[in-house]
Amino acid sequence: MIWKATAVIGLLLASFVAQADTYPSKPIRVTVPFGAGGVADITVRLVTEKMGDRLGQRFVIENLPGAGGGLAAQRALAAPADGYTLALFSNGTAVSVPLFKALPFDPVKDFVPVSTMGQFDFVLAANGASAYRSLSDFIKAAQARPGALNVGTINVGSTQHLSGLLFASEARIKVVAVPFRTTPDAMVGLLRNDVDLVIDSYASLKSGLDDKRLTALATTGATRSVLLPQTPTVADQGVRSFDVTSWNALFARTGTPPEVIALLNRTMRDVLAEDGLKKRLLELGIEARASTPEELGKKLKDDIARWTAVIQAADVPKQ
Repeated sequence: MIWKATAVIGLLLASFVAQADTYPSKPIRVTVPFGAGGVADITVRLVTEKMGDRLGQRFVIENLPGAGGGLAAQRALAAPADGYTLALFSNGTAVSVPLFKALPFDPVKDFVPVSTMGQFDFVLAANGASAYRSLSDFIKAAQARPGALNVGTINVGSTQHLSGLLFASEARIKVVAVPFRTTPDAMVGLLRNDVDLVIDSYASLKSGLDDKRLTALATTGATRSVLLPQTPTVADQGVRSFDVTSWNALFARTGTPPEVIALLNRTMRDVLAEDGLKKRLLELGIEARASTPEELGKKLKDDIARWTAVIQAADVPKQ
């Protein structure tokens, strides 16, 4: 019996090694929880096209938008843990964990990290014709008139909305959060002076920033954004603890061979170091940024903890 068990283990190990040595031998699918044409979708297509060139296999993108990314995650979980079906996760995945009553997957237990693809800060922008020339101006005005100023973002529970709540909390000001259906709606509200500040991505606000209809008062990362190097961060302007950076990344099912994860990670690192891809992603408002699986795993857990605290403190209703 011992001999038979040893033989079985040996066969399994041999099969495992052979699989890792030949991977990939067929196209790789990536499930994406967003519709086609958005920044995350374009990013993963650009990155995986380059990865496919290096690995000699095509990547197939499957767009499966749905509440909390559940549909895309479930599709990936229904496939074997062999590295041929990956999932795109984002900062929104971390938000979904505390935001949804019954998320149909656990991103920490059900998946293993591969690498980040890119990251981006949010921009706090004012009407270009407003009196606010810095975020400090806005904070002082909010302190002088508690509850009188409005901050616009896209829908309740979005990272932008939660970033606004976190900003107000850490700046110790009282403002009214105004949700809009889309970023263009929020921009119109800002230009009409229905709101005093809007928080969204650089890519979403770029047209208004370029033609000076909007003024960037601050960016949300720990350091100045390469996209707006002249714009100080929120932390630069007195809210020392504030640091919000959104990201997108690839994950695989738990149980995927570590050699496959290592190969995918190494390939992502190589393509994200290419100048041409970095330039193309910057045009989309994304800073190309690879990570180790361990760094990405920590980022996911840290963001889940952060947004859980924000959602609970603000009593944001469960979806």
